[in-house]
Amino acid sequence: MPTNSEVEMSPAEVDAYLSRHETGVLALARDDAPYAIPISYGYDADDRALYLRLVSTPDSEKREFLASTPQARVVVYDDADDEYASVVGVGALERVDLDELTPQTIAQYGEARRPLFEIWADDKPDLDIELYRFEPETLTGRTVVVERDEA
Repeated sequence: MPTNSEVEMSPAEVDAYLSRHETGVLALARDDAPYAIPISYGYDADDRALYLRLVSTPDSEKREFLASTPQARVVVYDDADDEYASVVGVGALERVDLDELTPQTIAQYGEARRPLFEIWADDKPDLDIELYRFEPETLTGRTVVVERDEA
């Protein structure tokens, strides 16, 4: 029977974890309908904020959820051998108007590994690329080590 050891990350450990990762899952909810997608992000440890570039088409479910200014949850996780780690942020996703961009803000989006432009098999004239800032109200992380009995 495996035994688990679970340790909560300190704020500094959470910042370091988010800074060295680049992908996660963005989950949105509207009424009783959930929606989750993989994302790439840039992280600013000073502001404890994630910066996202999200691409959608006019008829996409993503665009419908984003238009409703939903509450959001971002999950970043990984596992290596018998150690699992995750960070969860909960808060509001804020659309950033292009008029509000500064050189410092643009640099944050440059940290997101997702390319600014994507290549699509079919022509997509109505692609909408929007910038978002996620400054979570809560940001927690934990590490779990599973010690397995060797049989």
